[in-house]
Amino acid sequence: MFNLPKSTVVKKVIPKNAFDAYTNTRQKKIFSEKILRITWTNKLSQDTIHITGKDVQEIQFFEIELKDKLNIKDLLVIIDKAIPYHIIFKIKFDEEYYLSTSAKHIHPTNDDNAVIDYTFSTDWMSKNEIRFYLELKSNLDWIYKNFCSQFVANANESINLKELVENEKKLEGIKKDIEKVKSEISRCKQFNKKVELNLSLKKLENEMRTYIKIKLM
Repeated sequence: MFNLPKSTVVKKVIPKNAFDAYTNTRQKKIFSEKILRITWTNKLSQDTIHITGKDVQEIQFFEIELKDKLNIKDLLVIIDKAIPYHIIFKIKFDEEYYLSTSAKHIHPTNDDNAVIDYTFSTDWMSKNEIRFYLELKSNLDWIYKNFCSQFVANANESINLKELVENEKKLEGIKKDIEKVKSEISRCKQFNKKVELNLSLKKLENEMRTYIKIKLM
């Protein structure tokens, strides 16, 4: 999919029970019943492409083949927390795919666990619809940030990964507040309260428009 160099190929099947220590009974059952195969396909690191990074030391690629078409966000979180390196997931069912990756950092008191800062993901799509790519230049921090930027409409190329994550979390928060106020408006029966809610909605929508403009600068 990403036309990575042969030096990056791993092609190693990961046992589904490899993550048992991080799962509860329900999650173990989903791993067993819904996932067909987990394959560690590629690795970008100093050893494989002679490029290093500061915050991103390695980029791993996992392909997860499903028995049923479903979103496995919760399971990806488990894998992400168990593996300290950044992972680009390709989830596959028949001929459909979706991509997911999480910006993260090592837990301050537990080196065996990662803390997820933000998850970027796509909808389901056919292989021909996938327009994501990897540019293997500069350093691993730049490579990973450039990849994550492709999940974001009109991303500012000059910002770093931390700023990209902060921008998306801020925008996501505003969108959630807008949906919450819209829901309150639809349920509200009092005229005065409804006026107040509509003013709040307008303020939030203006805030979102302003924030998007700032993000593009």
